[in-house]
Amino acid sequence: MAKILITGGAGFIGSNLANALVLRGDEVVVYDNFSSGKRQNLAEIADKITIIEADICDPQALKAAFVDVEYVLHEAAVPSVPRSMDDPVGSHEANSRGTLNVLIAARDAGVKRLVFAASSSAYGESPTLPKIESMLPAPKSPYAADKLHSEHLLQVFASGFGLETVALRYFNVFGPRQSPESDYAAAIPKFITRLLASERPTVYGDGEQSRDFTHIDNVIDANICAMKASDASGMVFNCGIGERITVNQLIHTIAEVLGCEANIDYQPPRKGDVLHSLASIELAREVLGYEPTVDLKEGLARTIAWYRKNMSGENVS
Repeated sequence: MAKILITGGAGFIGSNLANALVLRGDEVVVYDNFSSGKRQNLAEIADKITIIEADICDPQALKAAFVDVEYVLHEAAVPSVPRSMDDPVGSHEANSRGTLNVLIAARDAGVKRLVFAASSSAYGESPTLPKIESMLPAPKSPYAADKLHSEHLLQVFASGFGLETVALRYFNVFGPRQSPESDYAAAIPKFITRLLASERPTVYGDGEQSRDFTHIDNVIDANICAMKASDASGMVFNCGIGERITVNQLIHTIAEVLGCEANIDYQPPRKGDVLHSLASIELAREVLGYEPTVDLKEGLARTIAWYRKNMSGENVS
């Protein structure tokens, strides 16, 4: 049993991590300003965890929250490429400066290891597939640049301050509790909820862009591996499944599962979006012992079942 603090722990990924760690028997502290995270995401475990409502841009609140914390899973972010194009300053404050604050708090508290939610968007538009951690990054958006900057900060704190750090570059994570509501929402929850409502899913571009869609359970496994793996400090790892699918194929697959037609509303491409993404997970396998256990088809089935059950109420975050 360990004391683990999750920044952004009321969000989609953070709340799923919190649930998994509670089931493991860990002592969990959720640190969230609830700007996008939802208390209802934590309803099932609220009496088993500590919830701190505060912002990662508040160094004093972080200092108080980090007392006796052994591990940090840093998930807090403004996680949107298009939002960062609209508000680069806000993206920088949350995603770069906020991460620096978290690292300082973790260093000063003597945390054993910090695991960071990095992003595959750091790779940018390189045509080389799959994406390998040794490739030269080429971010196309403020969000991607902020996440890459944070990776470098992690490496500095590992080499310069002795804080063990691991960065996981997430590849298009999806699953229960992911919000379909905002203009910046992730693709899969939007596609599922629109098709369930007999509405046309919107695609930006021609739909032939491809992604390595990764179910949340694989991300949970990767974080748990990253907390304990030896010889991983200061390193960056891809977190995907090593397979890709085009957005058009994805929508038709979802429609097939739902038993409906996929009539797609195509819109102009968005600035900052990359065309193709695919993870090499060989390094994560070798060093972390990570192995994805939920493939795309199974992940979609689980996710669709959750949205079918939760569409009617406020349970959809």
